[in-house]
Amino acid sequence: MKLELRGITKRFGSVVATNRISLTVEPGEIHCLLGENGAGKSTLMNVLYGLYPADEGEILLDGEVQHFTGPGDAMEAGIGMVHQHFMLIPVFSVSENVMLGHEATGFAGTLDLAAARERVREISERFGFHIDPDALVEDLPVGVQQRVEIIKALSRDAELLVFDEPTAVLTPQETDELMEIMRQLKEAGKAIVFITHKLREVRAVADRITVIRLGKVVGEADPKATNAELASLMVGRPVELVVHKGEAQLGEDAFVVEDLRVVDAAGHVNVDDISFTVRAGEILAVAGVQGNGQTELTEAIMGLQDHVTGSIRLDGKELRGRSVRKVLDAGVGFIPEDRQVDGLVSSFTIAENLMLNRSFKSPFVRRGAVRFDVLREFADEKLKEYDVRARDIDSEAGELSGGNQQKVVVARELSRDLRLLIAAQPTRGVDVGSIEFIHKQIVATRDRGVPVLVVSTELDEVAALADRIMVLYRGKIVGIVPGDTPRETLGLMMTGERPKDVVA
Repeated sequence: MKLELRGITKRFGSVVATNRISLTVEPGEIHCLLGENGAGKSTLMNVLYGLYPADEGEILLDGEVQHFTGPGDAMEAGIGMVHQHFMLIPVFSVSENVMLGHEATGFAGTLDLAAARERVREISERFGFHIDPDALVEDLPVGVQQRVEIIKALSRDAELLVFDEPTAVLTPQETDELMEIMRQLKEAGKAIVFITHKLREVRAVADRITVIRLGKVVGEADPKATNAELASLMVGRPVELVVHKGEAQLGEDAFVVEDLRVVDAAGHVNVDDISFTVRAGEILAVAGVQGNGQTELTEAIMGLQDHVTGSIRLDGKELRGRSVRKVLDAGVGFIPEDRQVDGLVSSFTIAENLMLNRSFKSPFVRRGAVRFDVLREFADEKLKEYDVRARDIDSEAGELSGGNQQKVVVARELSRDLRLLIAAQPTRGVDVGSIEFIHKQIVATRDRGVPVLVVSTELDEVAALADRIMVLYRGKIVGIVPGDTPRETLGLMMTGERPKDVVA
């Protein structure tokens, strides 16, 4: 199926999200849309998928103009979309999710689950997905859930597949597997639109690259171009892809964790008697495949886990057993791994989100009343400082692109007087220009003498930021190594193996 977009324009009030964008995607081609957060990539694809009506322009499939009134029309025409945040129902099985919205019925109107199971098996075997049709989605790893999304699209005979930031929540291994799946789909003759801002992925699979900036196409790029060339075209200026940081000026042991153990409600040990120290002016990065205790570790520090033993001390004072508010009041800044669930209130404005953890005290509140003039001045300043792409500070956080939502969270946490910063997946779903800025802010925090704990599944990020690296596997520390440890050694440690020269 050949896709042509001709002069697609979409406005939201006075904001022009896409400005006369035209592009073509051929069958058997992977066409990458590259651009910053808020550039208009996802809006363009939402127009294609029938989620938004275009204000101007045409959509053509195999030369015929299309008039979509909703996603159902787009799916009927052979378009499938794999969203950044999965559209799956956790308590349903794989088969039930795949047939949802296109329910096949058998005798007396009963659901034909057998047909859905067979369809899942057929597609799974064709592309080597190895998925149990009867497995509950909530029991599947994130990478496997994404394959279920792909099966959903293929089960409806999609000939054009749109992947919208598909690797934002994947581990490096799962990302590699997805790249291989995309190549298989291409070889099967599918047309693929791949939306991303990760330069390594673009160069790995793209046949053609269209770069969008501020709602406009600014050019096509050669997949063989260097990362620096692609980043410059995407952002509109030279971008530093290397984190420049001086030697750590280490102070005393400011943050000390001893014999920490976290057990879930079912009795499963998620963090298994670990001990480590972060010194003032140091970045300790936690590496590991997602699901090896990183989430439970940060939540235990923040007072979000119920069954915790051991000691968590900041500046000599015990944090374990304190409420979340008291942990925050102790000077802990927290960038959570899921901004939508734990970082923001999507129905609140940007300004309201920027004062969330200080909504009860100075400078934003005096004698029980919000000082709106102070809040507006602060929010305006942070909007500019962190380059949050939004209409104004009264825009709802839920209206922002994922990367701009992340910048709001980072701006809120780093604008406080911190004694400890915990940054979990700080640049997940963020473009190269914003990554450069966030990394500089984290290093600046460390250079002010603040201990920093960074949790990331991105080895490039870990290597860029870390003074030391702690690798977790199944809730245990495999080892704590210098920040310049080779990727190959770290990758081996992430599988649970400990090289001979690494001490636990």
